[in-house]
Amino acid sequence: MWSRRASRLVLDRTKSNRAPDASLAYLLAWNAQPVAAFSNIAYAMSRLCGGVLAEIQPDLWTEQKMDFKLAVVGATGNVGREMLDILAEHRFPAAEVVALASPRSIGTEVSFGDKILKCKALENFDFSGTDICLMSAGGTVSKEWAPKIAGQGCVVIDNSSAWRYDSDVPLIVPEVNAEAIAGFAKRNIIANPNCSTAQLVVALKPLHDKATIRRVVVATYQSVSGAGKEAMDELFSQTRAIFVSDSVTTKKFPKRIAFNVIPEIDVFMEDGYTKEEWKMMAETKKILDPKIKLTATCVRVPVFIGHAEAVNIEFANPISADEAREILREAPGCLVIDKHEPGGSITPHEAAGEDATYISRIREDATVENGLSLWCVADNLRKGAALNAVQIAEVLVNRKLIAPKKKAA
Repeated sequence: MWSRRASRLVLDRTKSNRAPDASLAYLLAWNAQPVAAFSNIAYAMSRLCGGVLAEIQPDLWTEQKMDFKLAVVGATGNVGREMLDILAEHRFPAAEVVALASPRSIGTEVSFGDKILKCKALENFDFSGTDICLMSAGGTVSKEWAPKIAGQGCVVIDNSSAWRYDSDVPLIVPEVNAEAIAGFAKRNIIANPNCSTAQLVVALKPLHDKATIRRVVVATYQSVSGAGKEAMDELFSQTRAIFVSDSVTTKKFPKRIAFNVIPEIDVFMEDGYTKEEWKMMAETKKILDPKIKLTATCVRVPVFIGHAEAVNIEFANPISADEAREILREAPGCLVIDKHEPGGSITPHEAAGEDATYISRIREDATVENGLSLWCVADNLRKGAALNAVQIAEVLVNRKLIAPKKKAA
């Protein structure tokens, strides 16, 4: 078994009578790695994808006992709910999963696979018997609680910006810098990157390995779900109000978001950049290469789920669009959809609910030496947040960097 989204990708490709990209096989391999058993269907699909999965060592697919105990903090939020969904989809080897939230959410029911979990209060929970805590409750909560949780021997994987820039906390995108995860032992905390950074570095990493990136210019088109459930509600209510000629109320955003775009995300800094733009610069350097120069313009758009990015890249060494296309097709986590025809590119609508980082519009930039431009799209609640956090947990387990405190019977 693997993620139903990955298997759906295979079915979509086979129905279209086109050979699946090799990158699909890598995506399947990534999704399947934490799964309990390597199924015959997975093997068959791997042959369809060029045999990439079939070459993986069999010991990666041996049965794992469901020994680990996990907690999800912020379980009632957009990202928290996605974390629970992905843990279930990936069949993470957990004996128990606990949903935690603020006191006002005690008793709130959330889905975990075919089970219903009732939320408990973070303040009253004892983490001494918990192995991994996936945290998505905002920076303030994380600053207070992550050290307390980590101090009880529970590894914290935090989705906020609270720990990303701490030199003792690894900032991880598993397809890019999984080897850096070993540094988690210093504080028992691992940071998840900003949603717009995560998908960007997945696309940049294989190209950087080939031709060495010098400079990146990126403009983002970020969905409202990146600002939380209230932001999604605001887009919905404003859109409805406009259609029925009601007054439009603005609360979450500085301007109306319905039928509009807003060229600012997060607070402004002294140099005129916003905090969101600064995050992309700082995180790309920490995750990928401190020598890379990056400038960003982050824009909020009236889309519910899915971030898109127009990316211009300048390299130290020559690389053609065809070379880049083939490299990205082979890269883990990437799917190339790049037909030079109307509708031949990916949009946030198609990427919503999927695990891949999609790449389209790969072309050479004639205005600079060794330049490329491309279009990059991903589900910000999944690869931009929840999926990446679960993948980090999978790396901890698969590399045996942690062991369960309590063995399953």
